[in-house]
Amino acid sequence: MSRYVKGIIIEYYRQQFAGVQDALLVSVQGLNGNQSTELRRRLRERGIRLMVVKNTLARLATRDTPLAPLFENLQGPAAVVWGGEDIVSVAKAVVELVDDKDKRFEPFAIRGGIVDGTLLDAEGVRQVSKWPSRQELIAQVVSCLLAPFQQLAACIQGPGAALAACIKRKAEEDSTE
Repeated sequence: MSRYVKGIIIEYYRQQFAGVQDALLVSVQGLNGNQSTELRRRLRERGIRLMVVKNTLARLATRDTPLAPLFENLQGPAAVVWGGEDIVSVAKAVVELVDDKDKRFEPFAIRGGIVDGTLLDAEGVRQVSKWPSRQELIAQVVSCLLAPFQQLAACIQGPGAALAACIKRKAEEDSTE
């Protein structure tokens, strides 16, 4: 491959990985064309991208970026997976496809990843997939923020409701007399 072509590929990788902080490495070696197409379609439905990379060129393209450690000691064919809502959703999707009961994507395997600058092995990616997603974390925070106000509203509403019931009962007694 000529230097010119390598330069074009490196620039393409830089554009694709621009702004990407977290990503996973997977192995797609051994997948046939139909399996690869189906795998990419399933990931794309979730807003997740998969790109097979040439290790040396990816290493050059990601130099001085958060993804650089991912390619430092990379050996053998690899594909990068990124995107989705957050890295947890990406990890969940990848683990789900790897653990598919029908074994549709049998050679598909997790190789590792990088999350917040920390390198992960395959088991680390599985642990990340068990974390709550961004939406779940937001819901938990909102719930914690609203809990005191809900308790306050219940405290205010309780005596008021009891007083209203007493007044209603008295009004009904007076109207029947």
